[in-house]
Amino acid sequence: MDKIGKLNEIINNSKYIVFFGGAGVSTASGIPDFRSQNGLFNEDYIYPPEVILSHTFFMSNPKEFYKFYFDKMIYLDSKCNKCHTKLKELEDKGILKAIITQNIDGLHEKAGSNNVYNLHGTIYKNHCIKCNKSYSLDYMIKNKDNLICSCGGTIKPDVVLYEEMLDEKTLNDSVNHIKKADTLIIGGTSLNVYPAASLINYFNGKNIILINKTKTPYDNYATLVINDDINKVFDKIK
Repeated sequence: MDKIGKLNEIINNSKYIVFFGGAGVSTASGIPDFRSQNGLFNEDYIYPPEVILSHTFFMSNPKEFYKFYFDKMIYLDSKCNKCHTKLKELEDKGILKAIITQNIDGLHEKAGSNNVYNLHGTIYKNHCIKCNKSYSLDYMIKNKDNLICSCGGTIKPDVVLYEEMLDEKTLNDSVNHIKKADTLIIGGTSLNVYPAASLINYFNGKNIILINKTKTPYDNYATLVINDDINKVFDKIK
């Protein structure tokens, strides 16, 4: 049996699937990743992207932060790809119980998935760091040159920046789903970003499926490893 056949067999025999996804899920939708050869971290800026996307930089230089953020982090024209739509189908069938994503683009929700855990937050939610008032992405785009709350506080996207902790409830809910899963599908991630990558250690089920273009540190622990574009692989799921 080939690897795609094995993948379909595992999925069809699973009752509690959890999907854990990274940037590779979104690249097929035209959203660049960070660490690949053509990723954001390999482009030239006045400040390194990992500095711009830090809590310290946001607090000290919000205008420069937002210049980068709206230029490089917002992709409203991006369309859902086969990975997003197939996961929605598996959720509708009742066998996919949770999607845990490191992406902030909201494409899983756009595809119609309901049980999505955004480990690194989402561009669609924003709040004032002083009074905690909520703001929509539409508001942020229309007022991107003056993102000051009515109370005088600075408005911040609900995305996890460097130096910030992951949301505790989102993290705990993700761990609980992984503990219950009989199959964990990991896709589009090199599993090098922590603490997100460490979630795999909570899995006690039967099958770990790794789908990524390159090798990961966890390949030897997987039931099935497919080194290919996750969008192409999901297109072959029956």
